[in-house]
Amino acid sequence: MKKAILLASICILASILIFETSKFTARKNYHVEEAKDENIEFSAEAGNSIDALDDLDAENADTEMVTDGGSIDIEPAEDEVGEKSENEELSGNLDLDITKDEKTEIIEDEKTEITEVGEDTSDIEEPESVENGDSDISNAENSSESRMLVFLDAYKESHQAEIDPLVKPHDYELPCFVNDGTFTRYIGDDRYSYRLGVDVSHHDGEIDFKAVKEAGIDFVILRIGYRGYGSEGTLNEDRMFRTYIDGAHEAGLDVGCYIFSQAINTDEAREEAQLCLDILKDYKIELPVVYDPESILNANARTDYVSGEQFTENTITFCEMIKEAGYQPMIYSNMMWEAFEFDLKKLSDYPIWYADYEPLPQTPYNFEYWQYSNTGRVPGISEMVDLDIQLIKN
Repeated sequence: MKKAILLASICILASILIFETSKFTARKNYHVEEAKDENIEFSAEAGNSIDALDDLDAENADTEMVTDGGSIDIEPAEDEVGEKSENEELSGNLDLDITKDEKTEIIEDEKTEITEVGEDTSDIEEPESVENGDSDISNAENSSESRMLVFLDAYKESHQAEIDPLVKPHDYELPCFVNDGTFTRYIGDDRYSYRLGVDVSHHDGEIDFKAVKEAGIDFVILRIGYRGYGSEGTLNEDRMFRTYIDGAHEAGLDVGCYIFSQAINTDEAREEAQLCLDILKDYKIELPVVYDPESILNANARTDYVSGEQFTENTITFCEMIKEAGYQPMIYSNMMWEAFEFDLKKLSDYPIWYADYEPLPQTPYNFEYWQYSNTGRVPGISEMVDLDIQLIKN
């Protein structure tokens, strides 16, 4: 009997060790931003990354890379982190771990199925929708069993994470997300309307924003700047931001912006916020200022050993500084970041720009923008571009 108990204890400890090791491995490998150009946004996260490799400007040791879950740009060591580099593109538009994609729930019958540990999934009921933006979490708080989410990262590898019942869930009807072969729209739910957008950085080259507008695009999110992922971590303004914002406004597009962050502490997060504010004082924007922290894939990065707690504090510092200046802050995220990095309970005051290139968003949590592709084609933009949809509550 004692031997049986000892053997069972060893098995349990081994299982815990394997699970924790897999979490660390997933965290290290997920960070990939959307690749906009021919450069790879190394968003290893959830398939969302804004621009993977911005210009690999080897002059500085700071490279701009996208590794989380969106399309991110990577520039040589000193340049951007969050845009594409001239090497390969992995994903999305924002220089986010975007930033800026991972399917978070198993989709069955066009619904996202959330399974509970220890239960037969065939008997699981779908969670009730949330009305009027209020999250009903009382049942989850009282539940004795953990609700687990299974999702895919950018490499189609499966992960699972416990769903936090204290974080506001979204109440979108997943079958209402319909792709017409060009854009994804939200149709059939009278509670919400939608607008279509793109996000770009200098990797996208010359853009005819009038043609973009005529193609049905309503808004654009521009990369305003980035910090290199090398040891120096220099801050840079996106060299096309001023040209892009003038052209977008002349075409009648609403504009937001994002910064590709590689801040390792709150002081650097303040520096990144100040860069945005210094540039924006000369312009008007209609949409949020987005914070895009990302992990860098296949390269050593200054943020490799930054904890999720520190990433969360950096994000709060940036967002509060932007808010105090009179702008709306927003956070670029994907399922890997939501599962393993951010403490979403502390970030509930800020809207989320969620990156995920699966057919339907995998996250169970609330978001206002979805970056759903990093391989879009839009008249007026010669390269593949990140595509976004904004959900607006009626």
